Amino acid sequence: MSLRRLFAVVLRQFYLIRGSLARLLPIFAWVLVDVVLWGFLARYLNSVSGSGFSFTGTLLGAVLLWDFFTRVMNGVTTAFFEDVWTHNFLNFFASPLRVSEYVAGLIVASTATSAIGLAGMLALARLAFGFSFAAYGALFVPFLLVLFLFGIAMGTAATAMVLRLGPASEWLVWPIPALVAPFAGVFYPLSVLPRWMRAVARVLPPAYVFEGLRALLLGGKVPPHALAAGAALAAVDLLLSAWLFAAVYRSAVRSGLLMRYSAESVS
Repeated sequence: MSLRRLFAVVLRQFYLIRGSLARLLPIFAWVLVDVVLWGFLARYLNSVSGSGFSFTGTLLGAVLLWDFFTRVMNGVTTAFFEDVWTHNFLNFFASPLRVSEYVAGLIVASTATSAIGLAGMLALARLAFGFSFAAYGALFVPFLLVLFLFGIAMGTAATAMVLRLGPASEWLVWPIPALVAPFAGVFYPLSVLPRWMRAVARVLPPAYVFEGLRALLLGGKVPPHALAAGAALAAVDLLLSAWLFAAVYRSAVRSGLLMRYSAESVS
């Protein structure tokens, strides 16, 4: 793998974002709206519950972590869509660029934009609501790592789906975080779910993160084996998604399907 070619993919994304306010604003805008909305909701629940339990850590913390996952996934898919929208995808692979370098470049670009967005979220949550991930201690790092790996895996799998089904399937990608969230138990414990949904949750890495988050904030301990299981599942998902993208790409090259990304329509 050539780091120079990988960096070229990242540099293209940087120039796209730098040259367009419409691309720059989403890195901050929607996540900041979520922080404000859920922050005030948590403050309201604290005022009416009278239980002494703080909803800020559970609700606002969950929103911040879930938005981080969504930013990571969308960072990969949006960078890919930029090439689909501009019919530039075929040009990449007319060059010596390898598919592994292309995907790695998307991942690095997504990591950078997600880190910037996360920093903005943390700053606003701290200033406006006094919330800090320092309350989670050292577990903050593995929580983020599991969500990061799963976000990259879902983003890579989503790009493979669009590559196989064509540009019109883009609309299938955007609802993915909303479809995963009920099974992951972002805002409620998995115990409230029916049995079949709990079975699905067991194979979703975020479910282990948010169960651990609630256990930690309720004064308990996060079972090390549960967090390790979430990390292992995320790593497996990442490997499977990389294999899937490579397999779909090879199939698209052999069948000529790749040509549809360089024209408005292909007969």
